[in-house]
Amino acid sequence: MAYLLGINALRASEAAAVRIEDYADTLRGHRVLHLVGKGNKPATMPVTVPVLRALEACRGQRTSGPLVLRPVSGNPIDRRDVYRMVARIAKTAGIPRHISPHSLRHAAITNALDAGVPLRDAQILARHADPRTTEHYDRARGNLDRHGVHFLTAYVAGV
Repeated sequence: MAYLLGINALRASEAAAVRIEDYADTLRGHRVLHLVGKGNKPATMPVTVPVLRALEACRGQRTSGPLVLRPVSGNPIDRRDVYRMVARIAKTAGIPRHISPHSLRHAAITNALDAGVPLRDAQILARHADPRTTEHYDRARGNLDRHGVHFLTAYVAGV
């Protein structure tokens, strides 16, 4: 769950709804996750090897159905269960502040921007309709080391 929220930047409801069949496809050499996002918008995103390993461990021997099940009843989880799981993980990790599924989504988007992912690509990761929404996650937007003038100068100079 932490990988889906913190790497793939899924929303709690999207992560809870993941089915085993949703990540069975390969597209242009990438294992992909198909999901239905906010506003019933379909999305396809690549699944990296560490995320795939976690999904496969969660799947076990099952070949279809919801990925994450409640341990006692075997019923599928919902977004409230995702909130409880994240809170339990944070408490176990000794994190003193409130951590929610959105905290992990926020961290994924912020970390992508901090790693130098272009705003447009971070917007696609977040599945935001407007780049201004994604811009709110950019803690380093005042960083002069990343200022566009450096890239433009290198481009014009042919470097």
